[in-house]
Amino acid sequence: MVNSGDTAWVLASSALVMLMTPGLAFFYGGMVGTRSVLNMLMMVFACLALVPVLWLLYGYSVAFGSDATELGLFGGLEHAGMRAVIGATVSTGPGHAIPMFAYVMFQLMFAVVTPALIAGAIADRARFGAWMVFVALWSTLVYFPVAHWVFDFSGYASSVSGGPADGGWIANVLKAEDFAGGTAVHINAGAAALALALVLGRREGWPSSAPRPHHVPFILLGASLLWFGWYGFNAGSALAATDTAGLAFTNTTGATAVAVLGWMAIEWLRDGQPTTFGAASGAVAGLVAVTPACAYVNTIGALCIGLVAGVVCAWAVGWKYRLGFDDSLDVVGVHLVGGLIGVLLIGLFGTSSTGTAGAADGLLYGGGVDLLGRQALAAGAVGLYSFLVAGALGIAISTTIGFRIRREEELAGIDENEHAETAYDLAGLLAGPSAPPTGGLPVGELPPGGRHASPDEGSPDGVADLDPATLPPWAR
Repeated sequence: MVNSGDTAWVLASSALVMLMTPGLAFFYGGMVGTRSVLNMLMMVFACLALVPVLWLLYGYSVAFGSDATELGLFGGLEHAGMRAVIGATVSTGPGHAIPMFAYVMFQLMFAVVTPALIAGAIADRARFGAWMVFVALWSTLVYFPVAHWVFDFSGYASSVSGGPADGGWIANVLKAEDFAGGTAVHINAGAAALALALVLGRREGWPSSAPRPHHVPFILLGASLLWFGWYGFNAGSALAATDTAGLAFTNTTGATAVAVLGWMAIEWLRDGQPTTFGAASGAVAGLVAVTPACAYVNTIGALCIGLVAGVVCAWAVGWKYRLGFDDSLDVVGVHLVGGLIGVLLIGLFGTSSTGTAGAADGLLYGGGVDLLGRQALAAGAVGLYSFLVAGALGIAISTTIGFRIRREEELAGIDENEHAETAYDLAGLLAGPSAPPTGGLPVGELPPGGRHASPDEGSPDGVADLDPATLPPWAR
């Protein structure tokens, strides 16, 4: 029987998760330079247009259809084109169900935001058309099957023949735990981001002349929208307004809060002062880490996971400088590392006392190392598969239609070359004797020192920089 309360909760959660995509666009958009803002916003926002079409045509069926291989690898096509969905239901508990369409929409929002996360690793240098091709292929070959592997839907009941009745190998054979997608979303996207960053190579002049974040308030706004939407991501994964949803909501809040404190503490000790950028990044790191664990650990466990994520991810974002790969917006350091922390620490802090279906005891609760081993295998399998396929797709696109923009286009600014637009028309604000003679504004970017920096003397395009002190605050 369809439960109206559970249905309302899932639909509201779907809307919250949808908000995460524009939130991510603001978060990433603030982190890039002034000449890359629109491209980054478009790379993220376009996922809201492309992925839903693929999902409705075949993605949902591949991810949540009855297993087509008997090995838990991918679902069949019984729901392709939304066949056999009208009138079908998904069980949310004894005697309770929601319309399958509500579940389709909830899982769609996960499918949208996952490839959008990857965009941050290749900021400033990817052709928009090539990015769209990558999103379509990666979603089809990686996200849809991996969702089938990871999400446990073995208990779902359908009112029509051929509804979701079995799950993938990670959830139902390996019995690894992932409540809301730390493996399928964050490790998956983080591994693909690393592969693409390696395939596309470094930005021109990186790291000495890489742009500094051009709009820190955008970053904080984006992180706040992500935090708000994440309640739908985690608590909504209970699929019902139950104690489990309340636990996930509580643990999401606690882990995120302590991750912010942990990241700020590292900055305070290392750099002498905490930063707004760091606080926003810490919030996202905590959200990422608690996602797989939010209903499988108690609140103390969630606080510990958040603290580890805030501290370790604050350190991990610097790995790219030591290892020499240009992950533009720290997707690897926050999402891959944060996702691994969350998935693996279930093996330590997981406890059956939460009452969540399928919850097992981790090492610290007398469960031994068995759960930790299963978690590590799940994380490794998803990460390796995504890395290899994303790398192969990146190479294939680069050698056919071309993935990276030309050097002169990168130096001139990707927004005008890819979209014939600029985010800010500053020429009018600076009109007068000191205004540049051209219609554009040749503002040189500011390179990072760590994640922030002082102004550079030169501009990568060879045009003299304007003094940032002469610009309005929002353009500095």
